[in-house]
This record gives sequence, C-alpha cells and structure tokens, in this order.
Amino acid sequence: MKFVDEVSIRVKAGDGGNGCMSFRREKFIENGGPNGGDGGDGGSIYMMADENLNTLVDYRYTRHFDAERGSNGGSTDCTGKKGEDLVLRVPVGTTVIDSATQEVIGDLTKAGQKLLVAHGGWHGLGNTRFKSSTNRAPRQTTPGKPGEQRDLKLEMKVLADVGLLGLPNAGKSTFIRSVSAAKPKVADYPFTTLVPNLGVVSVDRWKSFVIADIPGLIEGASDGAGLGIRFLKHLSRTRLLLHLVDMAPLDESDAAEAAEVIVNELTKFSPSLAERDRWLILNKSDQILEEEHDARVKEIVDRLEWTGPVYVISAIAKQNTERLCHDIMRYLEDRADRLANDPAYREELSELDQRIEDEARAQLQALDDQRALRRSGVKSVHDIGDDDWDEEDVDDEDGPEIIYVRD
Repeated sequence: MKFVDEVSIRVKAGDGGNGCMSFRREKFIENGGPNGGDGGDGGSIYMMADENLNTLVDYRYTRHFDAERGSNGGSTDCTGKKGEDLVLRVPVGTTVIDSATQEVIGDLTKAGQKLLVAHGGWHGLGNTRFKSSTNRAPRQTTPGKPGEQRDLKLEMKVLADVGLLGLPNAGKSTFIRSVSAAKPKVADYPFTTLVPNLGVVSVDRWKSFVIADIPGLIEGASDGAGLGIRFLKHLSRTRLLLHLVDMAPLDESDAAEAAEVIVNELTKFSPSLAERDRWLILNKSDQILEEEHDARVKEIVDRLEWTGPVYVISAIAKQNTERLCHDIMRYLEDRADRLANDPAYREELSELDQRIEDEARAQLQALDDQRALRRSGVKSVHDIGDDDWDEEDVDDEDGPEIIYVRD
C-alpha cells in the first residue's frame, strides 16, 4: 500500500431542507390554518481517528466529500428528515488544517476521537411558524441554509515514543528489526527505507514502547537533497530521539562529521526539535577491533561536544541492545511520573511541543510554497526537484509496517 501522509480535500456539509407552505384542508373544516412543517437539518461532516489505518491514501484520489441534504418539510406539520452525517476515517495522529486560513481545526491523537469539520445547514421554517393572531394564513416560509464548505489539509504524523535519526545505512532499520518484531527492508545501499516504519519493543510482559524509523537524512536535506526533511515531522511527537551513528562506515568517511550533518539538518528543520532529549547510539561496534573502541568513541564524543548518554551497540549482533531498551523504558516511565507530579515541567514540555509543531508546520508550508512556485515554471520533468519524489505518479511498493508485537 502506498504511504501517503499529506492530502488536500474539500468537504461540503449538507444544505438544510426548505420549509413547507401548506394549509389544512378537511371536510367540514373551513379555514383550517397553516400546517407546513420545517425542513430537516443538513448532514454534518466529521473526522474520526481509526487505529486500523496507517495512511491517507484513500484521500489521494477521492478529494470531494458531500454530506446528505436535509429533506424538505411536508404538510400536516411534518418535519423533513435530517441529512445523514458523513464520518471520514483517518489514521490516529492526523492534524486537520483549514487551507484558506492555515488554522488548525483539530488534532486526532486518540482512537475513536471525532472532530466536526463542516457543520450542516440549518433547516428552513414552514409557514406554521409564522402564524399569529393577526396573520392566520401566513404564506411565508424560509429556505434551508447552505451547509458549510471547507478546503482542508490533512497531515499525518506517526505516534511513537522513540524516534530514530541517522544517515542512510547507519543501521536504523537493522536496529528496529533487532529489538522488535517489525521487518523493514534492509539492504547495503542508501535510502532502503522510503517510508516511516513503526515497531513495538516489549521490555517485559507488561511494559513496551513504540519506536519509529524514518528515512535517512543526508547533508543538504533541508534544501531538498535525498528524500528531503519532510519525514522529520514524524519525530515531532516523540518523547526521545536516538541518534544512530555508523562507527565503521564502509566508505571510511568521518563518523563524527556524519553525526554533525544530522545535528545541523535537525536544527535547520526545527531548532526546538533539536532541544528534545537525544541519546547518541554508536552502532556497528562489531565492525571494529575492540582495542579501537574507546578511541573511536572518544573521538566522536569530543568532536560533537556531546554531554548526553552514549551507548555503543551492534544492532545486527544484538550487543547491548537489551540494556539500551531497558534504559529507554526506565526513562519513559520517569518522564511520565515527572509529568504527573511536576506542573512546571509539564508546562515546559507543553511549550516545547507547541514550538516544535509550529516550526514543523512552517517548514512544511515553505516547502509546499517552493514546490508550487517551481511547478508554475516547469518546462520539463527534469526541472522538478528531488523533494517531488513522492508524488502520485511514483508507485511505492513498500507500505508502512505499523505496530508489530513480539511475543
């Protein structure tokens, strides 16, 4: 299934039904008076978060959605039938934005959560509503009000506790395979991962957390190089970032310099996201001699001026991965306890989360604006930039792998 995390759609709520003009006509009853009923309200449109969905592909090709119109009123004071509400199901983690005003209408972060996005039109009034002591035979009715129409932008961000950062071939997919039951594609060439993958890491019988693997970044990603930085938005809701660094790159490149590239690209995308708690994970330790471990680790840590936690692991050999997962679980539990008991810390994190959301949205909007300007002057296919790789005409055979649990 194709992975789609951004779409634009148009929704139109149902119009209200018209009021009816009718008079009572029965044998032996003269001047029976008005009995025209009201129309029915138009159907509204809602978004509902569905935990069984993991892509917005259903809205890539069907972009217009209309709710049912309310029925007209009838005689004998019959009220018209209300239009059926339309419920559009979207993945958990979808943000709904008004395209015209860029206002965030709502954020669907829990399964079953509903959000009203277009209100149905109000019903029209029948002539019964206008009778009075001075107007016993009113011939006045009102039409139903038109339903609300909106152009919406849907943005999906995966919901995970931990996010993986790193250059292509840093071993992110191998790591997620080694600690969970997820099976993302692994190969010895860059950009093997084209869409985010999620896996559930079970620390013990009752404790687990969700980890997200996003496509790798390269230098210049903020300018559209490689797969760009668009996928970084999926890390905006994580609680902890793991920065994976290849200790023994096959091309013998500088590991510390590679780590600096990721930090720079992350800061360009969102300075606030760069403030998120981040651990340094030095991977592929099995590829270098044991006597070189300490020197290689010290070199990378010193070059980065790193002061946070550092772990040396081998994902493919599962060396030190279990200890890392237990430490992550302990960190998440301590963080949750502090959030529950420390109002100042809770407010600080809330402000940080909001800044990250705002900066990420501003970056994505800027990318969309640049792409729109470029397309307006496109002369050939070769003029399209690298960040157009995920458009409709590209068929992605590798759909996302979402929530796998290891027994």
